[in-house]
Amino acid sequence: MSPHPPPEVRHLYDDALATLLSHRGHNDGQEALRRGFLRTLGDDPAAVSKAGPPAHLTVSCLVLSADATQVLLHLHAKAGMWLQFGGHLEQGDASLRAGAEREALEESGLERIDLLPDPIDLDRHQLGSRFGQCREHLDVRYLAFAPVGAQPESSDESEAVAWFPIEGLPDNMGADLPRLITVARAVVNRG
Repeated sequence: MSPHPPPEVRHLYDDALATLLSHRGHNDGQEALRRGFLRTLGDDPAAVSKAGPPAHLTVSCLVLSADATQVLLHLHAKAGMWLQFGGHLEQGDASLRAGAEREALEESGLERIDLLPDPIDLDRHQLGSRFGQCREHLDVRYLAFAPVGAQPESSDESEAVAWFPIEGLPDNMGADLPRLITVARAVVNRG
């Protein structure tokens, strides 16, 4: 392990530190996750890269309709369930936020989203063997709104992309998705 991140992802490491240092969890569990993410980066700065350790940072983006009554989800090909958009950071991403926006646009087929500037949530989850060397994702989660009338399209990583009423989510969804939507709604209501 190197005390410094690889040069090609140094900007992502710096941004991850700045983002996590300024982020304040909305409860004790979120604060514990934030501290854990910072420890992971301190233990191995390459944790901002998929090529880094088996436990590494990822980004995701929950996309709501402009009126916040619907959520746009994709049926993730590897996971086999409906999830928010997201994935690994790439060297070309200028920041965690930029990575979350790129993932949402790529996986949703939308041309534009209005992404909030700061993360709304953190999540740490184990992965199955279908995910190769990845064993655990430390996910930094953002919230975005789609323009009125936005029409999504499936990508190579999705079996399908669809709008769901927030009160009518699909049965086959990620276990943490209802909690994430509750967090997003609280953010919208504070707006």
